[in-house]
Amino acid sequence: MNFEGIVIGAGAFMIIGILHPVVIKTEYYIGTRAWPMFLITGLLCIGLSLFWDSPVPSSLLSILGFSLLWSIQELFQQEKRVAKGWFPKNPKKDHSLR
Repeated sequence: MNFEGIVIGAGAFMIIGILHPVVIKTEYYIGTRAWPMFLITGLLCIGLSLFWDSPVPSSLLSILGFSLLWSIQELFQQEKRVAKGWFPKNPKKDHSLR
């Protein structure tokens, strides 16, 4: 039996599940100006996945990288959800900065 597909699927599920609250917390505490962190980390993960010989870690790094890139868009969407009142606004964060 080959369990690599199951491991990759479970890993993808966990990566997406973990990044959802990370995006929410990042927007709350830092704001959208944190998007370069997601870009650099995502590109780094994708690049590292190219050099990994084993398919499971390579796939998981690639999934993490592309999920981090997707999180950039989600970060800006989260800002709009906060503006609509769907999520709380951080009263200590300077909202004039971006």
